[in-house]
Amino acid sequence: MAEDATVPANVQAYSPQVTLVQMPRWFNLANFFTVLRILLVPFIALDILAGRHIAALALFGAAAVTDILDGALARGYGLATPAGAYLDPIADKCLLSGIFLALGASGLVPWWLVAIVFGRDLYIVLAVIALVRFTKLRKFPPSQWGKAATFVQVCTVMVCMARNIFDGGVLVSLSLAMLWVCAVFALWSGVHYTFRGIRLLRAH
Repeated sequence: MAEDATVPANVQAYSPQVTLVQMPRWFNLANFFTVLRILLVPFIALDILAGRHIAALALFGAAAVTDILDGALARGYGLATPAGAYLDPIADKCLLSGIFLALGASGLVPWWLVAIVFGRDLYIVLAVIALVRFTKLRKFPPSQWGKAATFVQVCTVMVCMARNIFDGGVLVSLSLAMLWVCAVFALWSGVHYTFRGIRLLRAH
């Protein structure tokens, strides 16, 4: 007679359970590249301070690619989120401000330009915090002048880094010219943001 294989009622069969890590809802592929851009900042700054200009330029190029990818994914694949809208400009400001500080500390750009670029970004961040705290404004899309200033800053950083890799009078002359162009765009974009903020306040 076959042995009864019935499991007693007081004995429960063991079944292992696999617990999956639940990612935050805002964390998608587009925002991953945005966060990655922020994480690259200290490594680029350290390479600049250590004189590893090729590595610094390569990492900065990778950071620039992440900026292109997160925007393309957000727009083209419907991955735009409110968190991403806040993180993207923060990532850009952290990247460029951190690099300009490192370039200034290593003597590759003058401190007056660092003060203008860093001061402009700090001014915009503090202004946004104040508007969020004391008004009902919640959307602060970048202006065309702001985008132009960011582009000029990226070009200035790349030229200044390349000047220390490739010997040539053209890069030296171009980097000196870019310093003034960068300063003008940074100052004017800050003024433009101020006027636009005043118009938003009057409209609300």
